[in-house]
Amino acid sequence: MAEIVGVPALFTGLVDLASRTVGGRALLCSDDYFAGMEHLLNPEPARFDPSTYTDRGKEMDGWESRRKRVPGHDWCIVKLGVPGLVRAVDVDTSHFLGNHGPFASVEGTNAADNATGEWLRDHANWSVIVPETPMKRGSSNVCASVSTHSYTHVRLNMVPDGGIARLRVYGVPVPEATSGRIDLAALAHGGCPLVASDSFFSPMGNLVLPGESPIMSNGWETRRSRPPGMDWIILRLGQPGRLDSLTVQTHHFKGNYPDRAAIDALYWPGAPPSMLVSSHDWQEILAPHKLHAHDSRDFAVARHGPWTHLRLRIYPDGGISRLRAWGHPSHEVANDPLVERLNHATSEELARACGSSRWVAAFAAGRPYQSRAQLFGEAERRWWRLDRADWLEAFTHHPKIGADIKQLREKFASTATWSANEQAGVARAGEATLQSLAHGNQAYEAKFGHIFIVCASGLGADEMLARLQERMDNRPDEELRIAAGEQAKITRLRLEKLG
Repeated sequence: MAEIVGVPALFTGLVDLASRTVGGRALLCSDDYFAGMEHLLNPEPARFDPSTYTDRGKEMDGWESRRKRVPGHDWCIVKLGVPGLVRAVDVDTSHFLGNHGPFASVEGTNAADNATGEWLRDHANWSVIVPETPMKRGSSNVCASVSTHSYTHVRLNMVPDGGIARLRVYGVPVPEATSGRIDLAALAHGGCPLVASDSFFSPMGNLVLPGESPIMSNGWETRRSRPPGMDWIILRLGQPGRLDSLTVQTHHFKGNYPDRAAIDALYWPGAPPSMLVSSHDWQEILAPHKLHAHDSRDFAVARHGPWTHLRLRIYPDGGISRLRAWGHPSHEVANDPLVERLNHATSEELARACGSSRWVAAFAAGRPYQSRAQLFGEAERRWWRLDRADWLEAFTHHPKIGADIKQLREKFASTATWSANEQAGVARAGEATLQSLAHGNQAYEAKFGHIFIVCASGLGADEMLARLQERMDNRPDEELRIAAGEQAKITRLRLEKLG
């Protein structure tokens, strides 16, 4: 397999802001007698050839200074390819064994794009990103960042001297705000792939790198599907924006490009990647279109947004070199009557959707919501952050399936109509099925300590009975989470009814 060239994927959802691939440059250092500072930012792993020497000593793939015979330490100033929030730093000493830098620290500053290394050395105000930390020889040394500020430049301090093979500055891009038409998915404008179904042959971060892909391994490629299906990748746009067109490129993918591609979008600022994977609120903005080998195609979008995230679907698998999302930054979201209604709903009204008092408080605290995707996503996310007692409280606000609906109407007056509609299949059931449901519910409650919860909308009595019997063999802890999942479905349906 060809060597993978691109941003290393040590941290999913983070970008190596210093990589040469995204425009990072080593500007100035105190000393690089044995090995040049420019090697620090190479995207590929460091190499070692025991047979190669220069007129100054052993050739090393990294930055190496002379042995210091005076006080002080060595340093290197780096211009980040993309300004951003630094979350972690990797000071990699691969192949430096008896000559590695024993201690290192990293500092950051903000300066003009054209600031020189000399100006930064003499005038910049530096803030600590990673304090002085012991370095392991011949190893990756990953350090969490202690700062949440955005930086344009960093200074790597090597104490007192020695060699470092690579510097990785992992973070979240924070580009300058703009109102013009840009590629909102581009890494240079803050775009970032978050999660993918598969990235076997090359990392997902390559999809939004600058420029056209120079080689196949510089794109995003999945393994062959067994059986054929669909692969996908989810990206966060650098800024919320309205799209007018998309560019899908398959450069260098000839016998392994996808047959078709489609793109979905949604608006949910700050959405957790795990919730995006399972969200039901993606809206298709590009229907499946045929792709071709080693090609670049432009597509108009069906819905303009604004959007915060994109999901690229490829059928069945293969490689995409670049995805471009052309549009204008925008935070103006169209008014949605359902969202507006629920942003002003009372606690009593929200309790009709879910009987957990802590869920009602948590959902209300997250308002105002700006879109259906955000509203429904946060409703579910906050539900899953509750505990057993909260789930059991919500369960008590449901009638027993198969019980006498008239008898329960007084107890559950606020949701009686909804419950009756949700259990309409029971009302039409035969006597034998109703008896089986009644007995099954008694056995279920005796075993698990709570009533049987199922999202009954559209289910007939026979289907409900079959599900109850199927779930009777579950362990109590497993069954509780299944019931909580059914409650999450019910809550969504009832929130829609509140609108």
